[in-house]
Amino acid sequence: MTSTDVRADSGAGASRTGIYLAVLQLIFTLGWTTYVVYLPKLAAQVGIAPGMVIFILMLDQAIFTISDTAMGIAADKIAPFIGRLGVFVGILTAISCAAFVALPFVAGTGPGAQIWFIVLILIWVVTSSALRAPPLTLLGKHRARSQVPLLAALAMLGYGLAGAVSPYLGMVLRNEDPRLPFLISGVVLLLTTLALSKVERDAAQQAPASSEPVVPPKALSQVPLIFIASMVILSLGYQLHFSLNSSSFFLRFTTADQLPWLMPVFWIGFNIAMFPASVVVKHRGGLIVMGAAGLFGALAVLGAELSGSLNMLIAAQFVAGAAWGCMLMSAVSAALAIGETGAEGKVIGLVFSALALATFARMAAVAGGLQKLPEYAPLLQWAPIACWAVAGAGLLVIAASRAQRSMQASKV
Repeated sequence: MTSTDVRADSGAGASRTGIYLAVLQLIFTLGWTTYVVYLPKLAAQVGIAPGMVIFILMLDQAIFTISDTAMGIAADKIAPFIGRLGVFVGILTAISCAAFVALPFVAGTGPGAQIWFIVLILIWVVTSSALRAPPLTLLGKHRARSQVPLLAALAMLGYGLAGAVSPYLGMVLRNEDPRLPFLISGVVLLLTTLALSKVERDAAQQAPASSEPVVPPKALSQVPLIFIASMVILSLGYQLHFSLNSSSFFLRFTTADQLPWLMPVFWIGFNIAMFPASVVVKHRGGLIVMGAAGLFGALAVLGAELSGSLNMLIAAQFVAGAAWGCMLMSAVSAALAIGETGAEGKVIGLVFSALALATFARMAAVAGGLQKLPEYAPLLQWAPIACWAVAGAGLLVIAASRAQRSMQASKV
């Protein structure tokens, strides 16, 4: 086999890995959507008051904040043993899917099952973290660095597609018996996850040989910590803009029944922009693309705030979604590059923890009724713009500083 054939085989294998991760993220995120749609109904069946549902969802995100990083660290320890990561994720996913599928059946038995219902939720949330950071560590450990941005875009495509179809899924499922959707989601997710071991072995076999000595994992330095802090701020900006403000923007020009058809505009921009942006990440790095996307996103959100027509708002939402897609794809690429000394799982786990922490903060704002208080309206209105602008500018400064040091080092 010639070197050209080897590269072609590696490229095809990398694409298969990316597509597999996209499907995995799509199915997992749709399962989460199914859970959110039905949780109020299931909670009512076991005697949990409607006002407590938001606190259950907040608890889920609080657990994700811890368990995502823990699962990433576990992935770093397991990944050197080829095939073990797939087994680890498969076992936890089997437990997760069993708990998930059992939720509507247990809820159907009535208030006496309230404790068991909560226990099943806790088991499902903790174990489902195995499907967030660990599979993505395959990209950092078994794929060439030049392939990572495109593969990260493919993996996040599943997340973006799920975001686009979630409004329609919510409309379809709302009045259906939850047992069948939970069963289908759990079984499909488990079957998809069972293929991870083969994907892992194929990726390991096609991985380029490294001439660099193996370096033990290091403690996070200042730049990674600033990167994670920036990710929290960017994620908070996304949560406040899309989850809290976007629907009210559209309601200025249309009615509530049109929202399921308009909200996916954000995700269309998200899915389209990641792929051209991955080319820039490949040559310039993830931090600079994250920073630039943060600034463009801030301008897009400002445009959404000031838009005078539905068409202008649609365009602004498309650009805002494109910016968030670039931020998230670049964050995954940057995390894998930062953790390349053996801490890929840890850093990518911290990225998912940052997403969960921002989601928790948004839910806390909703639980506290901040969006209904007139005195907090300006804060919620301008906070997304400030989050994306400040974090974006900070990341550009860091990227420029690192580039300058690299140039100085090359001259020595």
